[in-house]
Amino acid sequence: MLKVFALKLNKQICAKAGVVTFTCFLLILLLTSRWNHWNDDFLCPEFFRYIDEDLKPWKYTGISKEMVESAKHFANFRLVISDGRVYMKRYKRSFQTRDIFTLWGIVQLLNRYPGRVPDLDLMFECADLPLVKASDYSSTPAPLLFRYCKDNTTLDIVFPDWAFWGCEKKVNTWKLLHEFIKARDEYKAMESTIGGDQNGEEKFNWTNRQPYAYWKGHAGQYANRKDLLSCNVSNDHEWNARIFNMNWHDAVAGGFKDTDLAKQCTYRYKIYVEGNTWSVSDKYILACDSPVLFVKSRYVGFFTRGLIPGRHYWPIRTDRKCKSIKFSVDWGNKHEKEELRMENVYQYMLHLLTEYAKLLHYKPVIPKGAKGLCLESMVYGKTGCTKAFMLESMENFVYDSEPCNLPPPFESSELQEIASRNEKFAKQVERMEDELKE
Repeated sequence: MLKVFALKLNKQICAKAGVVTFTCFLLILLLTSRWNHWNDDFLCPEFFRYIDEDLKPWKYTGISKEMVESAKHFANFRLVISDGRVYMKRYKRSFQTRDIFTLWGIVQLLNRYPGRVPDLDLMFECADLPLVKASDYSSTPAPLLFRYCKDNTTLDIVFPDWAFWGCEKKVNTWKLLHEFIKARDEYKAMESTIGGDQNGEEKFNWTNRQPYAYWKGHAGQYANRKDLLSCNVSNDHEWNARIFNMNWHDAVAGGFKDTDLAKQCTYRYKIYVEGNTWSVSDKYILACDSPVLFVKSRYVGFFTRGLIPGRHYWPIRTDRKCKSIKFSVDWGNKHEKEELRMENVYQYMLHLLTEYAKLLHYKPVIPKGAKGLCLESMVYGKTGCTKAFMLESMENFVYDSEPCNLPPPFESSELQEIASRNEKFAKQVERMEDELKE
């Protein structure tokens, strides 16, 4: 009832202004949502428990300066935070703008929580493949390297990826896209609940979306994705999938005009498949509030480790993708999400960096040749999409409320139970597929 009342009130405000439109509703939602976190004394989402897991190799030994510097040959840059200021020493350029927007996100964190981020010193690598193999450091301390993903054989420390703040493609930042989709859905609910467009909710109802599984991306030379292309509709087969291969060079030349992700939420199901490693598309796919079909994945990002099969996604086999997709869509059509907000992203960063800093056995010193970073210095000289993304993702408010509380670390038995649960569900789905008559 409270939500309906708020929707009615928002519509009345827009009506008095003479503009009962989605744009008006979106503006009000964005303005009022800034003060919706007055009661932030709550437990962080479950995936925050992996912070302790990522730092466990150094939990009892602590972190020495030598351990940090041993990752220098891997790193794109060294990050030092000293007295609330950010310093960066670059070792090598990253692919496109990954390093720029990762650093921009860290500067936003300090503006959002001034005085809350402790002094620290770390190495960051912006490429896809995790590099710190656990088997190489069974008897010696492992180097500490932050990056965007890992698998169960590596010790890299997982951090939110650059695309939350901007990317090389002409795609809205996660913050704006997520708020747009949320506002659009609430506006449609408002119209259906209190009058106006009586068909508003029906137009975007899940059952009225196209009853297929959708994927669009760059297949490139990635076997997992090239194999997926064969699942597209043809004269011989209807696999209930609509697959669109995006030519990277053509997309760049065309200014990424066909990458409006908000317009890709018109299918009942979305497919997630890895490329070189994990894919930044995970967050965009989950934003559509459609059941997600996850092709069995090796790599995990900072929040995908908390996804539960059967609740957040449906597992798809790698050895028979097309039949597995068809079964999943057929099953879902006959049988009539952990939310990822920017609030969670920043709080994950804050907790991860705080817990990391606790393990340091030395006082971080600004390295020779390091460059100080702030809002003005990072925006200065930027043009085009890079500047637009920065302004779009800039944090304009200081959050004086307490961040969410970290849940307790995993017990080893809990991790075993999670792995067993996920495997059990995947096997159950495979049996259901095998029992289906060809």
